[in-house]
Amino acid sequence: MSNDEPGPGREGEEPEKRPPGGQDNPFAGFDLGAIFGQLQNMFSWQGGPINWQLAVETAKQTIRQTGDASLTAQERAQVDQTVRLAEHWLDEATSLPAASAGQALAWNRAEWLDGTLPAWKKLVEPLAAHVVGAMGQALPEQAAGMGAQLTGVLTQVGGMMFGAQVGQGLGQLATEVVGATDIGLPLGPAGQPVLVPANIAAFGSGLDLPADDVRLYLALRECAHQRLFHHAPWLTAHLFSAVEEYARGMHVDTSKLEEAVGTIDMSNPEALNEALAGGLLEPEETPRQKAALARLETALALVEGWVDDVVTSAATPRMPSAPLLHEAIRRRRAEGGPAEQTFVTLVGLEIRPRRMRDAATVWASLRETRGVSGREALWAHPDMLPTGDDLDDAKGFAERAASPDRMDIGDLGFDEPGQGPAGDEGRGDEGPGEEGRGDDGTAR
Repeated sequence: MSNDEPGPGREGEEPEKRPPGGQDNPFAGFDLGAIFGQLQNMFSWQGGPINWQLAVETAKQTIRQTGDASLTAQERAQVDQTVRLAEHWLDEATSLPAASAGQALAWNRAEWLDGTLPAWKKLVEPLAAHVVGAMGQALPEQAAGMGAQLTGVLTQVGGMMFGAQVGQGLGQLATEVVGATDIGLPLGPAGQPVLVPANIAAFGSGLDLPADDVRLYLALRECAHQRLFHHAPWLTAHLFSAVEEYARGMHVDTSKLEEAVGTIDMSNPEALNEALAGGLLEPEETPRQKAALARLETALALVEGWVDDVVTSAATPRMPSAPLLHEAIRRRRAEGGPAEQTFVTLVGLEIRPRRMRDAATVWASLRETRGVSGREALWAHPDMLPTGDDLDDAKGFAERAASPDRMDIGDLGFDEPGQGPAGDEGRGDEGPGEEGRGDDGTAR
């Protein structure tokens, strides 16, 4: 270029245009294509009341932020060996047979999310459908004429709101659960024990106990859950239907929704998160809902109480650290551990730990009065189980259940009173000794 030719910035030359990523561009540094692609996916969801595509992506982002290494062959083999030992111990603590002869499942956090997602869809969608329907009722009368078009928009918005909330909850839960039955419900494949080694290590990090003991104790709990759900096939449907009944009985505060629909900036993630955290989607309790909640609380308490009694009987004679691990589990639950907190967020209900301790007392008393097989016999049918009132008088219920007029094991499908579901004869009058029991007879 000659000196006579105008150069950049010379007088008389038009100012140079700034590149799109220049300092004055407010979108500099953002991948606008990705942002608009995500928005399009969010608002094009047509798959139901929850945008599961958004939920899964949100959950996986949370998992990636906390770290989620792939499991090694050695880690998977270690889980398999631990589960085999746990099943051997449980054979002497319960007459219910092992749920599966196959290998145990060792999952990392992303695998836990993928493996439990079908169960979460069954649990959460009834609640979401109810709230999305309430959002339509919250619209002002003048909007009613827009009909199906507006309903579609509300479904998309509601799906996005629930997708964000569910994704956050599942992502957090995936970083803390130790198996597939932490909340008392079977979330994974039927009959297959699941352990999450990274979360087991995190659970045991502050206990100052051998890592092998922690892993084995948690495997005992997972395997005991799986045995129960396998032996009582009606139980899963019973629990899930209670959740659905709870959702059907809800009354949503439409005035809060009506106010929120007009004030939330859906393009602002912070505003949406604040609304969700502030209880935007929390329903009001009704008598019908309270009845369903009581039914669900009692059923979950009975499951957890039975597991507590069985695992205490199996572990205490062999594992000196068992009482400390039992107390760690109890404290985690009583403090509203991660499973309970996330269950509240996702399904809208809270499980009271007090009922679980009462249920453990019921099962321990039944074991003392009826033996192991007599305790397990009550799982033959939901009508045989203790009620909420029975949990208030655990030992009294055990005494009443021991009466021939109250129950006849021969009528429950077993060949004879001394024979359990697995056909292990002669164990009906024998239970584990008094190891692992407190002064008041309750399971520690």
